[in-house]
Amino acid sequence: MEESKNLGSAVLYGTLTILILMIINSILFATILRFTSLEESSVKYIITTISFILIFLGGFISGGRGKQKGWMLGGLTGIVYSIIIFLYQFLGLDSLFNFEQIIYHICYILIAMMGGILGVNMSGKSRNN
Repeated sequence: MEESKNLGSAVLYGTLTILILMIINSILFATILRFTSLEESSVKYIITTISFILIFLGGFISGGRGKQKGWMLGGLTGIVYSIIIFLYQFLGLDSLFNFEQIIYHICYILIAMMGGILGVNMSGKSRNN
């Protein structure tokens, strides 16, 4: 029971990290787009790259906090993030994921898994030792 509680809190921390950093990123780019002559199409790839970095960071944090099963923690973090985005889009905007978004979210989950693996390996000894 204690182990699942630790794993759950690690996923929660990773997901909250992603959401908070994504909100900050959105505010930053919305401000830049509003007060400069830049257009959204010109910063699309920069925003996508930053999104992948933030997802990786969330997986890294969840893996570091969990100290074991990094692939699972990162994957769950990516899945929880994708579910939150899906629910927002479905319930708030009344639309489903299109094919491109499905591909992005599969990549988000894989990137979060890589972050979780690295987070466990960078955190030092596991709790079982």
